[in-house]
Amino acid sequence: MTSIAAETWFSAPALRRVFDLLNADGGEVRIVGGAVRNALMGLAVGDIDMATTLLPDEVVRRAQAAGIKSVPTGIAHGTVTLVIDRQPFEVTTLRRDVETDGRHAEVAFGTDWTVDAARRDLTINALYADANGEVIDLIGGMADIETRTVRFIGDAQARVAEDYLRVLRFFRFFAFYGSGRPDADGLRACAQAKSKLSTLSAERIWSETKKLLGARDPGRALLWMRQAGVLTAVLPETEKWGIDAIPALVAAETVLQWQPDPLLRLAAIVPPDAERLEAMAARLRLSKVEGGSLQQWATSPPVADTIADTAFDRLLYWYGPAGIIPRLKLMLAGLRAKAENDPALLPQMGKLQRLLTRAADWKKPVFPLSGTDVLQTGITAGPRVGEILAALEKQWVEGNFHADRATLVARLGSMVS
Repeated sequence: MTSIAAETWFSAPALRRVFDLLNADGGEVRIVGGAVRNALMGLAVGDIDMATTLLPDEVVRRAQAAGIKSVPTGIAHGTVTLVIDRQPFEVTTLRRDVETDGRHAEVAFGTDWTVDAARRDLTINALYADANGEVIDLIGGMADIETRTVRFIGDAQARVAEDYLRVLRFFRFFAFYGSGRPDADGLRACAQAKSKLSTLSAERIWSETKKLLGARDPGRALLWMRQAGVLTAVLPETEKWGIDAIPALVAAETVLQWQPDPLLRLAAIVPPDAERLEAMAARLRLSKVEGGSLQQWATSPPVADTIADTAFDRLLYWYGPAGIIPRLKLMLAGLRAKAENDPALLPQMGKLQRLLTRAADWKKPVFPLSGTDVLQTGITAGPRVGEILAALEKQWVEGNFHADRATLVARLGSMVS
């Protein structure tokens, strides 16, 4: 029998309290899904989700009696979150689907573990572990864990039709856990359902896409999404731009120890067209920060590796490191790939790396004047104030930020007089 009992997190007191609480008096609880999957694959375990035969109200009742905080995070669908020592445990009552429409499911609670397993999406996500750490495989997930196969449970088309977000989940889990080629039945089902993605909320689509782009190497998943027509359905901006930059970017991240950045990966596969990216951000409901970051990148100019430090500082002032750094990283990643066959490019790589370091350490100088200074000269409040201030700021930047406040005040007086 396969066991995860040796895992350090499995013996944590908080988790043992959940087992003791919900396994008593005829109840049963098991760990389910990602924690079991990752433990078996030798990967880090994050959230610990659990499944139980007890109804949600009973879970809440027992928690209250034991002095454990319970949060009804999804109680209509059977989910209660127990918080012990500040660690959340999402506990969901065993379920079966009564009705699905491709976006939502109406469920009924039950006590049959096999039925609960069969309603889940992927075999590697339907493994359970009991209080002793023994892994319980009811649908053949262990074999797929060993071969790193991402496979839908039962009929792939039926699983996808229950929730069309599973199209993106299939590729996301392939990016994180798959090996070789994707499962043929799953790939076919996703290709056939790609038009149904438009029925999903933009928030769900972007959330799943962002997670996929955050994989250590999303390249193979993106390639198969392209082959299946799914990538064009989700990100039509990539259609003529392509995904060829991803392997070089991932290689650079690995060697240069950059943290995987979903937005940088996205920038690598969409054109730097501010207008199109603004429309994309609105369509996918990106956050203001995410949309703003893409706009900064798109509106920043390309940077020559021969640029002088003073000129580079001026670019950083006007466009910001948030726009310039992605430009440099994508340039450097592409250059690294070319340098494998052309060592003459190594000096150019070194220059770009130096510029990256300078940009990361750069602190924006503070312009010494404000609108108040202009108003104190007798200028009436209005557009003219901003025009004068902008002209002085431009002079200050072009002079490499050397002019001090006294000098600028003198210039202001000359302009006004």
